Amino acid sequence: MKTKRMTMAQALLKFLDNQYINMDGEEIKFVQGVLGIFGHGMVIGLGEALESGDHSLRFIQGKNEQGMAHIAMGFAKQKKRKQIMAVTSSIGPGALNMVTAAGTATANRIPVLFLPSEAYASRQPDPVLQQIEQTYDYNITANDAFKSVSKYWDRIARPEQLMTAAINAMRVLTDPSDTGAVTLALPQDVQGEVYDYPAEFFEKRVHYIQRRNIDSEALDKAVELIASKKRPFIICGGGVKYSDAAEELDEFAEAFRIPFGETQAGKGAVLFDHPMNMGGAGLTGSSAANKLARDADLIIGIGTKLNDFCTCSKWLYQNDDVSMLTINLNSFDAYKMNSFPVLADAKLGIKALTKALKDKGYQSAYQNEIADARKEWDSEVDRLYAIEMDGGLSQSRILGELNEKLIPDDGIIVTASGSLPSDVQRVWRCRSEGVYHVEYGFSCMGYEVAAAVGVKMAEPHRDVYVLVGDGSFNMLHSEFITSLQEDIKINVVLIDNHGFQCIHNLQRSQGIPSFANEYRRRENSTERLTGKYLPIDYAMVARGYGGSGFTAKTVAEIGRSFKEMVESKVSGLIDIKTLPGTMTDGYHAWWRVGTAQISKHESVEAAAKDIKSHVMKARQY
Repeated sequence: MKTKRMTMAQALLKFLDNQYINMDGEEIKFVQGVLGIFGHGMVIGLGEALESGDHSLRFIQGKNEQGMAHIAMGFAKQKKRKQIMAVTSSIGPGALNMVTAAGTATANRIPVLFLPSEAYASRQPDPVLQQIEQTYDYNITANDAFKSVSKYWDRIARPEQLMTAAINAMRVLTDPSDTGAVTLALPQDVQGEVYDYPAEFFEKRVHYIQRRNIDSEALDKAVELIASKKRPFIICGGGVKYSDAAEELDEFAEAFRIPFGETQAGKGAVLFDHPMNMGGAGLTGSSAANKLARDADLIIGIGTKLNDFCTCSKWLYQNDDVSMLTINLNSFDAYKMNSFPVLADAKLGIKALTKALKDKGYQSAYQNEIADARKEWDSEVDRLYAIEMDGGLSQSRILGELNEKLIPDDGIIVTASGSLPSDVQRVWRCRSEGVYHVEYGFSCMGYEVAAAVGVKMAEPHRDVYVLVGDGSFNMLHSEFITSLQEDIKINVVLIDNHGFQCIHNLQRSQGIPSFANEYRRRENSTERLTGKYLPIDYAMVARGYGGSGFTAKTVAEIGRSFKEMVESKVSGLIDIKTLPGTMTDGYHAWWRVGTAQISKHESVEAAAKDIKSHVMKARQY
């Protein structure tokens, strides 16, 4: 057997460099590069292997470990999970900084390979700098924290263990039904240890993405269920995008006159002007989608995990005769809410259902309800886009200017947390494929700027626009520097509404007085944060890093600043001063939250009673 003598770290990179996927006959190089911040735990191990250059993987220097991991997630998500990046760090705090990003990847089913360094496997120098020691179990390290947020976790305690660990990592990273964060913990001594690896370990390996077709018996039962219903409603989830099933959904919905609503992950798979597209569905959905979903006698969930925002905490579907049917590769998701599960690839599943239902001559019983709901919602979006307010700009007006006048039809928007995801799911009109990049499986504050760098890497010929609130921007924006360093231009539109206004709204909606959610000064040592708003100049932050920065307080200033930002050769930011509390509100929706049942505030107790009344109408499983 031919062997190649290499360090474990060198072998890992050579292996990753030779991984490919094949989907529908198209072969794609899977691992595109590595992002990292060097520390003592890996700069002379994996760092040496990266520097030596016996691979074609691009290396990008991160500025914050969580941020660089979100770059990797943004890249993989925009690539529809067909290409990935690996991320690496030193031990201890560097590794732990990536745990949040690992959770974000797993919650969204996005493949990211995490390579955190470990304390010494030999234990001889213990305790080393940044090592966590547990007296009850010496095998535990900081990297055990990744276990709860990883789809696969392993520790390479001997160099030869790399082979089984790496192949298992690829198994999960390429699994369309159950992917997410994969963590391989790399002890700092083992990274540099030599082993005679079999040469075949480094040969080109092609992972075939096998589409799962619908079982004939399941197809018959699904067709029977749909045919028995008059008013079905489809939920378009992220699986529609990742399966490239947009055309199939388009045909299916139009052929049988079945309206559909979109989850955050599924929005934009089919363009906004499709006659069956009712827009966002659920808590942050449109009146059109939610009215039709409320009265539907069948909910067809395609590639969705049916989270509480999508289902309004299982309350949205109010028809007493409603049934649930799901098409999903992931059986865990397919069985939710007592659904009839169709375990199949979205593209093949929809195609098979379309043929069978056409053969049966099926048509829904909708008359004018679909067109009427769309017309009503289109008028409402137009109203929201045109709102004029005394004293400043509303958030919905800003989005209207961006969507209708400034951002090109093929421009990609990136957002993740606060009220912006709610607003864009409701009102953003997607006019091209792949323009809607919203992370809402984890709603991770600080994702936006970093992920936009990854999105731009994935689509270098398209403009990328970050929509971010000041609260989330302050959480993490360090990869703005990376965008400048790597000449990866992003455009940041910062909605400065003085703090955490999304949660401020939730707080007050449950009868709780305003408390600690706004960026206000403290009047004195005993007072709450009730003073004047902090006068923060975010445009200066961008300019300080070497980018372009602008401030806008009027519609005209937004237009001028946007033009200058886009024309600039470097990443830029517009700080738009926005009136607090001017985001859109819910439409025929409800969200179950844990409001206190006893409080000194009568308004809180009233809100708790309201929750109880809604819970009685929600599905219990």
